[in-house]
Amino acid sequence: MKLKQTLLLAAITLAANGVVIAAKPVVDAKLKAKVDKIIVESFPAGENQDITRLKQDETLQACNQYRDNVPEKMAAAILERETKTIKHPADGKLMGDWKKGQKYYGMGFAYRIGSVEPDDPKKDRGGNCYACHSADPKEVAYGTIGPGLTGYGKLRGASDDIVKYTYEKIYNAQAFNACSQMPRLGHNGILTPEKIADITAFLVSPESPVNK
Repeated sequence: MKLKQTLLLAAITLAANGVVIAAKPVVDAKLKAKVDKIIVESFPAGENQDITRLKQDETLQACNQYRDNVPEKMAAAILERETKTIKHPADGKLMGDWKKGQKYYGMGFAYRIGSVEPDDPKKDRGGNCYACHSADPKEVAYGTIGPGLTGYGKLRGASDDIVKYTYEKIYNAQAFNACSQMPRLGHNGILTPEKIADITAFLVSPESPVNK
């Protein structure tokens, strides 16, 4: 039982959609086979269960295998491949409404999945950003996995380059840092381009509480 629990934890780590927890540079092939088997057994298809999310793309497979020791050519390939996935809002505006961005930054639902009581995947969702980053200084509950973002725009300004970088980093962090632990929020469809533009405004806009 203890072994199965350990393997299940490993399975969840490997199955995480875009988020990779630190691991050894190379995953043991036998362990991976056991993990893959448990993934299939532990996530059966059912109402509101998006089983396709368990399929690891080329980037996630490489990051799970090498994590902090990705070969140089492979890292370069990841950056090139992930950069090509970035899409901008239809209206071309990378700065949206910071008040909406404040909502989506703090919304605790990123993906919605079925459970004992199925959750409607069509419901609104945000980035659950406070799970990893501080932002609004009045917010007292936040994680520290990622860097603090309080004063983000105040420190960096709001130039076109900063806005573009911020938007694209949120959309797909792996376009900037191969095997980043940050979820690929746009690439994986967690957030729409419009919501990412709103969160960008929340971080960059001088009117946002982040920069007061």
